[in-house]
Amino acid sequence: MLDPIIAFFQRVFAAIGRGIGIGVAGILWPFMAAHGWYQRRSWLIRGPVLLVVLLFVVFYGLLIWRTQVWYGFDPGFVQAYKLEERTVAAGVALPDQPNRCQNSSLVTIAADLTDMNVNQNVWISSTLLYKTGLFGVDWDNTPFFDNKASFQRGVNQVVRRTAIQLADNLGRVRGTSGINSDLQDARGNIQFDESTWYFGTDPFGFKTPTPSYYRAAVQSFRRFNASLENCEAVFDARADNLLQLLDGMASDLGNTSDILRRRSEEFNAGWFDTRADDRFWFAFGQLYAQNALLQAARADFGNVIRERNLGTVWAEMERQLQASLRIQPAIISNGREDGWIMPTHLATMGFYILRVRSNMVEIRAILDR
Repeated sequence: MLDPIIAFFQRVFAAIGRGIGIGVAGILWPFMAAHGWYQRRSWLIRGPVLLVVLLFVVFYGLLIWRTQVWYGFDPGFVQAYKLEERTVAAGVALPDQPNRCQNSSLVTIAADLTDMNVNQNVWISSTLLYKTGLFGVDWDNTPFFDNKASFQRGVNQVVRRTAIQLADNLGRVRGTSGINSDLQDARGNIQFDESTWYFGTDPFGFKTPTPSYYRAAVQSFRRFNASLENCEAVFDARADNLLQLLDGMASDLGNTSDILRRRSEEFNAGWFDTRADDRFWFAFGQLYAQNALLQAARADFGNVIRERNLGTVWAEMERQLQASLRIQPAIISNGREDGWIMPTHLATMGFYILRVRSNMVEIRAILDR
């Protein structure tokens, strides 16, 4: 009685085997045909072809290495700065150290985040192979090689916002004195286009690549901090400046939350959504940078936080940020919110973003009283 059942399953597995064999043969056929063509040619043709293939393997191997190996990535890296040991706000004279002032943690970490993006790592978005895409298809529209680039752009977006606040408000006395030249240079350089390579067509000609501008911004940030330590610059750690800093960050999170919401609502392809990963890692990069910069702001604005009794709500905001950074799935899925097979990582990230933003709004309300 079992013979017909066994025979049925044998036919099924045989059919599956033939199907897999046909599929593998279809995939390998172009390579076998190319190999046959190559073997019949002289070395005058085979040599250049071999060189092109080797260059292709080397350059794409380099692309894989650069995009898959992340240097300096550590959501808890701020702990090494020991910001809790600071006793005075940024720009304030240090006790028992004549002619020395406290530097800005905000500026230090903005510089170090950018250093991680362009010195410890390669800035992916402006590299040639990333710009050319996969046979002309933008890597952001594929499931490959775009996570690190999206993360870097998320970090950079937060640093850009911070650089504007530093130049326009924090590095000036009540916004009436002249703009600090180092902060002005940093703001200009960090705003530069994210995808410029050494050569371009609009306009046509040779160009200075994006990483060069960002490295110049790092140097400008550090020059400002050196001036601040020598009491030759100012850092205006007032409540209204902290409010504006939080306003900018909350606005960015609101925009990112809306992007995640639209993607989550309009596309439910689960693990097969090719844009879910770059949306997720851009948001992750934002939260990564904000987590570090807000801990720096707590040190720089220590007097304001104590005077306004913000310690508890600020600590809660930091806990929410740190919780969001523990979400690091190997494969990003954009499934239905009521689905039971494929998770919805975008909705989960959006939830944490809204929690963090609500804490920022609460702190802003206290500061605005």
